[in-house]
Amino acid sequence: MLSIYKNKRVLVTGHTGFKGSWLLKLLHHLGAEVAGYALEPNTTPNLFAAVGGEKCCHSVIGDIRDTQKLHKTIYDFQPDFVFHLAAQPIVRTSYQIPAETFDVNAVGTAYVLDGIRLLEKPCMGVMITTDKVYQNNETGQTYKEDDRLGGYDPYSASKACAELVIDSYRKSFFNPEQYNKHKKAIASARAGNVIGGGDWAADRLVPDIVRALSENKTIQIRNPKAIRPWQHVLEPLSGYLTLGALMTLEPTLYSDEYNFGPNPHDELMVKEMTEMALKIWGSGNIEFPVLENQPHEAGLLSLDISKAEKKLHWKPKWNAEQALAATLEWYKKYYSGEEMNTITRNQMECYLQI
Repeated sequence: MLSIYKNKRVLVTGHTGFKGSWLLKLLHHLGAEVAGYALEPNTTPNLFAAVGGEKCCHSVIGDIRDTQKLHKTIYDFQPDFVFHLAAQPIVRTSYQIPAETFDVNAVGTAYVLDGIRLLEKPCMGVMITTDKVYQNNETGQTYKEDDRLGGYDPYSASKACAELVIDSYRKSFFNPEQYNKHKKAIASARAGNVIGGGDWAADRLVPDIVRALSENKTIQIRNPKAIRPWQHVLEPLSGYLTLGALMTLEPTLYSDEYNFGPNPHDELMVKEMTEMALKIWGSGNIEFPVLENQPHEAGLLSLDISKAEKKLHWKPKWNAEQALAATLEWYKKYYSGEEMNTITRNQMECYLQI
């Protein structure tokens, strides 16, 4: 199925980020011609540099709110596919820059969709949001794609807004019933709490764990009882690529929204994931400091992935322990000075062969 990307023109927004860099490497591995549009990497070190991202694509550095530059990039490249990942992706950061978070995540998505409207050729657009788009009452409910959207914190709400933007554009400008006229198909993909080598973002569990372990420091865990659907980054990315490929075959059928997450038994507490990480790493200590006046973060979040399983024939391949083992192996090799382009490619090939 993924062989469909060979020699296709694929635009990735957010290609310098963690998920974007993994997607970039996957598409390059599949033989696609890739263009990327994003800001400069915002962490040091970063995955884009570690795996030689610039050698895998035509990289354009720009803000998705710079509509002139964004639209010129899209129009000049004439993509067959657009994967939109560019975002302000951190919950705690959204409390510091709430208006900018809404601007980037909701309005920025509209700008990308406007860019696709400029094309006079077929194009499949996969818009990436998050598992946090649902009105989460933390009752243990497993959320389906047609459940109510919402969001307590600015990040979650901004992504719920992005879903409304996507749905409006799909109905107003890319209506599946009029596909033969506009030749565009738009879908949204919801996933979150991905782990994998090369993520150095602040306020994320595994990067925080790895930073502490690599510096022989005690790991500080702020929400030990929070439950998250843990999955390796290659899991949702394979879902996005499968979705895009199917859209080329039957665009009117697959222009929809989809959850991508792990199996239910891989929804673990932060404390459990941290203890598992120490076991795999072979050393380390944990502390659970009592923190006051912390911004609200969801304690429980669970996705129903049956739609993706049934309609896309996609399902997770790695459990939480396998995902964490692959992630920590990547970091250990990085900190031992190994060549990460090869390590990353080997992990991709191992995953794709399952």
